Amino acid sequence: MRKLLYVFIVVLIFTNCKQEEATVPTGLVTEKAMVVSAREEASKIGTEIIKKGGNAFDAMVATELSLAVAYPFAGNLGGGGFMVYRKNNGEVGALDYREKAPLAAHKDMYLDSLGNVIPKMSTSGGTASGVPGTVAGVMAVHEKFGKLPLNDIMEPIIALAKKGVVVTKKQAKRLKGTRNRFIEVNGESTKFGQLFKEGDTIKYPELAKTLEIIMTEGKDGFYKGEVAQKLATYIQEHGGLITEEDMAKYEAKWRDPIVFDYKELKIISMSPPSSGGVTMNQIFKMMEPYDVAKFGHNSAQTVHLFTEASRRAYADRNYYLGDPDFVDIPYDMLLNDKYLKDRMSNFSFDKATLSSEVSHGDVQIYESMETTHYSIVDNEGNAVSATTTLNGGYGSKLYIEELGFFMNNEMDDFSSKPGVSNMFGLIGAEANSIAPEKRMLSSMSPTIVEKDDKLYMVVGTPGGSTIITAVAQTILDVYEFNLSMQDAVNAPRFHHQWLPDQIIFEPDGFSSDLIEGLKSKGYIINEKRTPIIGKVDAIRVLSNGHLEGGADKRGDDSAFGF
Repeated sequence: MRKLLYVFIVVLIFTNCKQEEATVPTGLVTEKAMVVSAREEASKIGTEIIKKGGNAFDAMVATELSLAVAYPFAGNLGGGGFMVYRKNNGEVGALDYREKAPLAAHKDMYLDSLGNVIPKMSTSGGTASGVPGTVAGVMAVHEKFGKLPLNDIMEPIIALAKKGVVVTKKQAKRLKGTRNRFIEVNGESTKFGQLFKEGDTIKYPELAKTLEIIMTEGKDGFYKGEVAQKLATYIQEHGGLITEEDMAKYEAKWRDPIVFDYKELKIISMSPPSSGGVTMNQIFKMMEPYDVAKFGHNSAQTVHLFTEASRRAYADRNYYLGDPDFVDIPYDMLLNDKYLKDRMSNFSFDKATLSSEVSHGDVQIYESMETTHYSIVDNEGNAVSATTTLNGGYGSKLYIEELGFFMNNEMDDFSSKPGVSNMFGLIGAEANSIAPEKRMLSSMSPTIVEKDDKLYMVVGTPGGSTIITAVAQTILDVYEFNLSMQDAVNAPRFHHQWLPDQIIFEPDGFSSDLIEGLKSKGYIINEKRTPIIGKVDAIRVLSNGHLEGGADKRGDDSAFGF
């Protein structure tokens, strides 16, 4: 009997070890520190800051501001974002530097005299911009956690802006595709009215000057004085509402992240006004009773279960969530185990549940895909996960020539009119209606994962309303299906967000048999629109403490470290 028990234990240990070892890294592996972001230049500068003696928070400042230079499509000074962190002692926290509605904003500001939404007003030009939060965010991080002097962090970024950034093939395509919009909003003489080709270098002398002012004067260098005055003047000249008072009043806000368990994992994600943490919490908890690993990666059962959990979670997200400073969010109900069990009570592997049968009805939300994310782990074991955006690609397309950056069009993330679709054809709820100084709801989901009380993953992505499902699938791919970090990032993704009642699959990633099988269960498959879903940038901590990067091949994303 003892011998049999001994053999069983040895087999069990061997099996577990084999499973762990089977996950061979396929991405960049480094020993001490890593930065993964949307552009090589930003990942390099962030890594160099850690090499100089900085920590993950110094690298966050460097990476965020470098993306404003190297990746103006979504990196920014004129936008905002969220950060989740985990210090090497296990302490976790979150920072909300989301944009705010100006003081003069009001609930019906995008409606005409008949109460109809005015086309383009919330998406293009000065009327679309909220008060930017990025500079306040990075300055708050540096003040609270930074080790290096601000000059040491910002000098290489200013040098990059002066030297210029080489245009990639993908960037050239985006700039060409948006060129007419730039001219329409800013006039013929705008910097981005010219045609840039792959291999060209774009220099940003005006942005370098703005960054120099911030380096010298800190947060006040952006929110007060010359920069704030020029920004407010330019916005108002283009019909917008932002004033110098709006700028002076803006503050980033420290918040408690959403923290929950999924099997062996502890997941730390962003709290409202991000919907990421709450919605992911619901999805994972609804999936937890099932042996997902046995279903297989992207199998019909996995897609079916994940879709039904997402359908129910997004229905709640769209109805209940908004800025917690303005809306009472029923966390106790939304995250209650019994409530979530009841939500899945009509789930069956035999058929789709129609979204019309899943409350809360009549509301839905969609956001632009054009955000950017970066993940950082330093040589002290601190981790930062941050997602930042202008909303649409190049935001409102409004480029402030004298300051060298684009402004956001985040006002479109509010519900211009509850029950009426925004520019992406989807609908918002009362909880996310416009009010002065309110932050608009977001799906940005910077996330950190622990396993056995140790840092396990840092993950996030752009992708609008697909962010939450992309992050959740990436975590499941590593944990449940033993994919390497890079393979999990590369893996094809799918998405369902309650309404419209359809599944979107990335092109060429799923078999026709799987899709036909889902159709037979009553699923509607969107086969006309098969976009890429997210550009995940992630880091996994290996069993030996080394770091594996996952830089998404869907973009120009890049991992660097040492």
